[in-house]
Amino acid sequence: MPLLTAFDRQCRNTPDRPALTEAERRLNYREVMESTERLAAHLAARIEPGARVALALDRGIDAVIAILSVLHCGACYIPLDIKNPASRLRFIVNDAGVHGIIGKGSCPDWLDTPTLWLDIEQLPDIATPIKPQSVIDPEALAAILYTSGSTGTPKGVALSHRAMHNFADWAANTFKLNADDRIASLAPFHFDLSVFDLFSSLSAGACVYFAPAGLTLSPSRLTDWLREQRITVFYTVPSLLGFIALKGGLTDHPLPDLNAILFAGEVFPTPQLKRLCELLPDTDFYNLYGPTETNVCCYWPVDRKRLANEQPIPIGHPACGSELKIDTETCELLVKSANNLSGYWQQGRLIDALSDDSYYRTGDKVSLNERGEYCYHGRLDRMLKCSGYRVEPAEIEALLMQCPEVAHCAVVGIEDSASGQRPAAALVLRPGGQLNAIVKTVKQALPAYMQPCRFSVMDTLPLLDNGKTDYQILQRQLERY
Repeated sequence: MPLLTAFDRQCRNTPDRPALTEAERRLNYREVMESTERLAAHLAARIEPGARVALALDRGIDAVIAILSVLHCGACYIPLDIKNPASRLRFIVNDAGVHGIIGKGSCPDWLDTPTLWLDIEQLPDIATPIKPQSVIDPEALAAILYTSGSTGTPKGVALSHRAMHNFADWAANTFKLNADDRIASLAPFHFDLSVFDLFSSLSAGACVYFAPAGLTLSPSRLTDWLREQRITVFYTVPSLLGFIALKGGLTDHPLPDLNAILFAGEVFPTPQLKRLCELLPDTDFYNLYGPTETNVCCYWPVDRKRLANEQPIPIGHPACGSELKIDTETCELLVKSANNLSGYWQQGRLIDALSDDSYYRTGDKVSLNERGEYCYHGRLDRMLKCSGYRVEPAEIEALLMQCPEVAHCAVVGIEDSASGQRPAAALVLRPGGQLNAIVKTVKQALPAYMQPCRFSVMDTLPLLDNGKTDYQILQRQLERY
């Protein structure tokens, strides 16, 4: 089923219901559809169905209108993190082979082809807005979400209408979303949590409230906003929720309207979750698990009676109709799901990512407990999760090795109370090499969440007997600094 089928139905059946709220700006479902059809008309004059359109917009109402417009044209949207360094944005645009870029204002310097730029603030009126594509192949691509890549460059996770609709529909039904719900949206649109914020919410006739930028840095202001907006459902990462449990002021100012908190993207330390459950006794909590490639494939409704400080929480039971199995040799979790990605988008084409029998190998080590619940035991590779973002150390290492000052390097994850993990870099410098130049290069090339929190200069890297880097010893050394 096309991703926007349920949303289109809401626009017809409940046009006057509130749909999107951002500060003082509010649109109902009729106004959202009218804005979408106007922008789609301009897009249709520039692109063909199946085209790829990048979005260079901040999270908010304008970005939602742009996403809906791209989908209504039968095209695929590629959300950009406009805070990323220019070199990374340029790489993604070129790798995706986009046919257009929707933004605001003049064409940015990082875009090599100005004719691709569409400024939504300078669109002339159009007499005949287009109606949505009536027939869209469920296997057609709806979105490409770029993540950190183990090969040294970002890679695009290509998601079909079928995959995104399957998750959005499952979530709306599982968490009983309805037209009275007020959904808090904090996830950037290049992050897969946003699929729930937008498509689950709008398919159920709920209203999406965009949290002002910067609130994630002030947990007490964030909880004030959640209370003032009477938010009922909130989907975010554990690191932010742990911050709220610690400094959100919930003891004196509870959140009486908050019915459900969903969390995903990283491990939620049990003591922090237990504390938050105590502060919000009337709120239901759900642990959602799955890499971007599967969205959510497992979930666990939090059982407060089972929360013990020394015991990690399970990731639970299959979600979204997923079929799960465990590799008997490696304990790796394999997933077959309608949510699964169509492939990786690289250099303008789709690369297969699934096995012959349609399973995706997650790279996560799991087991089954005595209750038949799946339990997470970490990565089989070196990938990190930093505030819910996927970070591949190999991508950071590839950048460091391009610096003429660096002879050898290694990147590992170290524990961080605010974000779960942070990358840390160990460097062996060439004679005369200066650390300042390396740090400057990293800051210019990588988004903030990928930048190492620590650079340690060493004479040599610790090695295993086979001559390879001993990452376990290196991690212990960097955590002692």
